[in-house]
Amino acid sequence: MAGNTFTWIEIYVQDLERAKAFYEAVFGFQLEKLESQVPMWAFPSDPSQWGAGGALVHMPGVPSGGSGTLAYFSSVDCISEEGRAVAAGGSVKQTKMSIGPFGFISILVDTEGNAIGLHSMA
Repeated sequence: MAGNTFTWIEIYVQDLERAKAFYEAVFGFQLEKLESQVPMWAFPSDPSQWGAGGALVHMPGVPSGGSGTLAYFSSVDCISEEGRAVAAGGSVKQTKMSIGPFGFISILVDTEGNAIGLHSMA
């Protein structure tokens, strides 16, 4: 296999506007509306760069939260997003902790009950 293992990540939500506001407040970027058969707001991405794109998705009949898969967002310093997550209606499940030479991680819970990870080297 060539290239990245993952090409796309979807985070299922129940209230798309509430979730969109949360992610924009925590990460400081704007999501882009995708033309699709189901409502989707895409995270910023650049196909020429390393990593995978993704979107918030409201899929009727598909619950949000607790799937056993954790998507990690890149961060300069996890502690920054931790504070913004709480202010935006989410919570911190695991505050910033060291993973040795691989940097640091935090685990947040969004407004829809989804756990998401943060990864930083500082």
